[in-house]
Amino acid sequence: MGDVVSSHLDEGRREMITARTRDVMKEFGDVYEQQYTVALFNSIRFEIEGGGGAQSQLLHRKDPLAGRSIFSGSLFQYLEENRKWRNRFVSVPNSYTISLHESKTAHERGLHPKLTINCAGYKALTSMEEYLELINSSLPGIKAKVSSNPFIKCATQFPLILWHPYARHHYFCVMTEKEQKKWHAVLQDCVRHSNNGLSEDRTVQTPAFTDAVRLHRQAKGHYGTWDMMCGEPPQILANLVMETLHPELRNVIGPRLKGKMQQKQRNWMLISDAVYKQVLSQTTSQYEAQVEACEAQRVPLDTRLRTDMDQIITSKEHVSSKIRALVLPKAEQLLRTSVQPYINSILEALMEPTSRGFSEVREVFFRELVEISKNSLNGGGKGKLGDHMDRLSMLAFHPVKMQSCYEQVEQLNLEGLQQRFDVSSPSVFVSRAQILMREQMDNSVYTFEQLLNQSLEAQGEDDMCKTIQRCQDRVLKKYDYDSSTVRKKFFREALLQIIIPYMLQQLSPSCSPELPRFKELIFEDFSPFLLVENMFEEVVLQSVSKDIMMAVKEAAVQRRHNLYRDSIILTNSDPNLHLLGETPPVDWASKFGDDELEGSVDGGGVEGGGSGKRRRQVVSMIQLDGVPLPYESCLEVPGVELIPEEAAEMSEGREGDQEEDEDEDLPEDPKSPDSVDEIRGLINPVVELAAVPEESQTDMTDKTEPITGTITMEDGVEEDVTHVTTMVDNAPRKSPRDKSSPHTILQQLMGSKKQEADKEHQEETAIKHAIEEIEIAVQEDDSERAAEVSAPESDYELSPKPPLAKDSHGDSGFQSPTSEALDESEPQPITNSLNGEDKIIDPVEVDVVLA
Repeated sequence: MGDVVSSHLDEGRREMITARTRDVMKEFGDVYEQQYTVALFNSIRFEIEGGGGAQSQLLHRKDPLAGRSIFSGSLFQYLEENRKWRNRFVSVPNSYTISLHESKTAHERGLHPKLTINCAGYKALTSMEEYLELINSSLPGIKAKVSSNPFIKCATQFPLILWHPYARHHYFCVMTEKEQKKWHAVLQDCVRHSNNGLSEDRTVQTPAFTDAVRLHRQAKGHYGTWDMMCGEPPQILANLVMETLHPELRNVIGPRLKGKMQQKQRNWMLISDAVYKQVLSQTTSQYEAQVEACEAQRVPLDTRLRTDMDQIITSKEHVSSKIRALVLPKAEQLLRTSVQPYINSILEALMEPTSRGFSEVREVFFRELVEISKNSLNGGGKGKLGDHMDRLSMLAFHPVKMQSCYEQVEQLNLEGLQQRFDVSSPSVFVSRAQILMREQMDNSVYTFEQLLNQSLEAQGEDDMCKTIQRCQDRVLKKYDYDSSTVRKKFFREALLQIIIPYMLQQLSPSCSPELPRFKELIFEDFSPFLLVENMFEEVVLQSVSKDIMMAVKEAAVQRRHNLYRDSIILTNSDPNLHLLGETPPVDWASKFGDDELEGSVDGGGVEGGGSGKRRRQVVSMIQLDGVPLPYESCLEVPGVELIPEEAAEMSEGREGDQEEDEDEDLPEDPKSPDSVDEIRGLINPVVELAAVPEESQTDMTDKTEPITGTITMEDGVEEDVTHVTTMVDNAPRKSPRDKSSPHTILQQLMGSKKQEADKEHQEETAIKHAIEEIEIAVQEDDSERAAEVSAPESDYELSPKPPLAKDSHGDSGFQSPTSEALDESEPQPITNSLNGEDKIIDPVEVDVVLA
């Protein structure tokens, strides 16, 4: 195959490729140098003036993947050299580069991998049909039919393909569909992480680079989003060169390719990969030289900016006002006619799948905490707790467990709006949303780790389940607030990325020729920091920002997709928590972990880096015969979006009465807090039962727990009732005469309710009769008769409600919310006489509707 590449890429053509790359890099370098000074000015101004949005409630881990390995396992790889399939051991380190070793032994010995793949710009495919559709567009006029034989024959029915528009393609396969789904999630995670190559910590280089790339493409007439803005800066620049070079080479070399159709396609991919490697090598060296040159000038530029910052800001405001007078009338006209009618449609298309994805993140995190609680109640001990926490710390970076969250966002569809606003595909927004979801998951996990570790150090290991639930509740509240803030920011940025390029494209023909005359208003000393092109874009951005802010704010006010209102801003609601963010991460393996370790199973997921070993998986709780698992019971609870808003308003008052709530300043989620209480109410009775030995279950009928609900009577009126449940409600009945079974208790409940209704009816009848007698006595002016009749009225006074017993909250460690939907006249306290022991049950203890 080397002859094919060398014959079509001779020395003259390679020199042409080098010259074309050098020209593109020279044009980019000039723009980058200008944008570097502007980015430095903005960075120092932000540092001096301060500012920023709402403070995050969750803690942020600086380096979550330090010393970690993401995934490892075995699959089959197609070798183009001999056209055969070979078994390879694959390791994915924390850099998310795919390393293929000859065997697992070679990996454990630290031998150099056979192949290393940087997944930036790739697409992970699972079918040959989808792959053929992509390669058919690589060469015009040379298209293979789906039914025709491709140039590779997959060894199994479950292929995995990494496709790149310019670089080499990679082919894998596995034996089962389950393995295919797992590895597809791993490959997608590698692509997702590699595409996010621009570090936000570089407050000068990253903005300068992104603005330079955008302005360079706009100068060529390319507005809108760009799918190949992925990877490290040299990779993005190589894609920028190949954007124009690749079609030219295809038109020149394509007609000269010989052989059958499949052979032509294969040869062209080899040539394209060779060209891409040459361009990437050149962009890497030249970009590094450009960055070094700009960094060398940073110190003197920094000194000038800090000295003349006030004068530079004043000059910028003066010039911006002049540009605004020119641009604003045209921008507002364009906004009214072509942008405003579509803002709500774009926002709704973004909000629906994104909010579902963030809700799924919350559910996945909650289910993991339920597993920890189950093992704690089953007497798992320190070893299992350390094992669970060690695996929980990598939950956000577990490709398979997070796949259900990512799939929700992949349903984002901007069909009908892409052509109008020049949006090539929604993949840019999908990837960004998925990165934000992963960050929020890791922040939640890290916050839970720090809170749990602090609680265990202060309170010890007694009542572990209560401690876990308290920490869980705090973290879920903080997640609800932070996820709302992050989503609103994402929606605003996405709308700007869609609308601003369209408006610039429409306004540039009439406004750009007028911009050079504004340069005369800028002092020469300030000209490196003030560019009229940037100020023109800022004016356009300001013209549309108000409408975008109002659209997102309106969605929050209407409580759509569980967004908080902008007025709910927490600046420092939990200062003690943020102090924990400065402490090092908790090493659960050494603190609570078992001493036994076993080797990593092939394809076994998250594992410890370096040693090639991981902690063994925790065995699920021992399931009693006939008792459902708590993990299954929580799946039957409606999602957050199904909780009505009326219940959320009632819960805001109930949450304020909880004594153990440590987040008093945190706003309540309009929908989710109730769902947490409902889920906990379903889980706790079953978990408590699972934690009790089977032989001791017969003596548990005296351990009661009140549950209040409503029952619809025959006349259609809903009556408040109190249901006394025992810890064996969910256990199988040993005999039909078991008085502690749920069926027996429900019959006792209905009979007791009927007796109470009859008693209340008799009391009402007696009171009504007494009132009539009093009226008659008054009319006859018979004072003695009135006094005689009015005396029995005291017999029907409702006694005051007795104080709540200390043990009436159950064993879950939290106070149940009280109901606000009770009638004004409270019924008399209901007593439970099981086992001959009378207990007063508060009818407003728990708000659960009985089916």
